[in-house]
Amino acid sequence: MTYFDCFLAPVPRDNRAAYEELARISEQVVLECGAIRVVECWLDEAGPDAATYHGVDTAREIVEHGSFMKAAGASGEETVVMSFIEWPDKQARDAGMERVTSDPRMQFTDQPPVFDGKRLIAAGFRPMLDASR
Repeated sequence: MTYFDCFLAPVPRDNRAAYEELARISEQVVLECGAIRVVECWLDEAGPDAATYHGVDTAREIVEHGSFMKAAGASGEETVVMSFIEWPDKQARDAGMERVTSDPRMQFTDQPPVFDGKRLIAAGFRPMLDASR
């Protein structure tokens, strides 16, 4: 069964180009290490508000709804990146991520930080529903 690593990170808006470059490098390494798919998403801050995701009977004031910005602890100069990596299964993920985290291309120690890695929210997920058209 497929397995997903999911990530949420606050990133300074001014670092978008640098983040995209980091994402391209990471995508290449992760795919080489066995991932099926890598998706990186930059928050659409002009997109729909949280109320549009709730039924009429559960809609509340916008300030009462949770948000990705709040969950990530994003400041006024930051936005949020949400990403996921799809793996064939948990075993492939564990072996692949071991290779990913030790790959020299993933160290980024010779560059200024694009975002604060200590604030990265990450977890592994097993799908319980997987539907498409």
